[in-house]
Amino acid sequence: MNVDYFIEMFLGGLTRGSIYAMIALGYTMVYGIIELINFAHGEIYMIGAFTGLIVVGLLTLAGWNTVAILVIASFAAVIWAASYGWTMEKIAYKPLRKAPRLSALISAIGMSLFLQNYVLLAQTSDFLPFPNLIPDFEFLKPVEHIVRASELVIYITTAIVMVSLTLLIKFTRMGKAMRATSQDREMAMLVGVDVDKVISTTFVIGSATAALGGILIASHIGQINFYIGFIAGIKAFVAAVLGGIGSMPGAVLGSLVLGWTESFFTGYISSDYEDVFAFLFLVLILIFRPSGLLGRKETDKV
Repeated sequence: MNVDYFIEMFLGGLTRGSIYAMIALGYTMVYGIIELINFAHGEIYMIGAFTGLIVVGLLTLAGWNTVAILVIASFAAVIWAASYGWTMEKIAYKPLRKAPRLSALISAIGMSLFLQNYVLLAQTSDFLPFPNLIPDFEFLKPVEHIVRASELVIYITTAIVMVSLTLLIKFTRMGKAMRATSQDREMAMLVGVDVDKVISTTFVIGSATAALGGILIASHIGQINFYIGFIAGIKAFVAAVLGGIGSMPGAVLGSLVLGWTESFFTGYISSDYEDVFAFLFLVLILIFRPSGLLGRKETDKV
């Protein structure tokens, strides 16, 4: 029984960490390119979930089966959220590219508040039910009390996204342009890299992964509201900093560590203070390793 409970806590932490990773990857990609903390990123996650809910409702009324609804709703949410990410970069961040970093940070906070209240006015402040679109798998019947089908889909999807992003950055032309822009934006422009296109693409990719995470976790939990993006966004930001902001492997590792920390603390100590313990853990990590678990210490050039 104790072993089963431990495994349940471990898998629960893996589920949390996987969703944090889907969002944290967007944080760390944007920071790696333009050194900006996009605090509106969590709201993109929330918009993806609401978009999915709207599409799910329409397709359910049309009599579609659940698997088709999940695929089409996920695709619609990804496209719609990516368009929001692209528009947000053009409106809120591009005009401030040469301004002090504080200006862009304030703009990011403003976009976060705007998107929250926009969805609040367009939808409702109440929690809305989100149907479980992931069918049960027969081979999980013996262990369904430990791991659910929705959790397995989250694990697999997160792994596919991580591998795809790694391959994109390492082996594609756009990935090379991203790395060049991250290392030296001015030099990248001098050798012909379209930096504006690279930055916009980074926002689009990060928004798409966040929206996909929003659909999966909404289907898993079964409810959404306008505030879920703020909570998830803060947790994902903590995970990105924990692993080393700007490092994609660090974002994944930080997300998993944070997910397991919350899960085990909730399961074995108390669920009332899981957020307190998570942030305390972050403070301790940053005291002893300010660059994060996998972050590299930057040296000042003289």
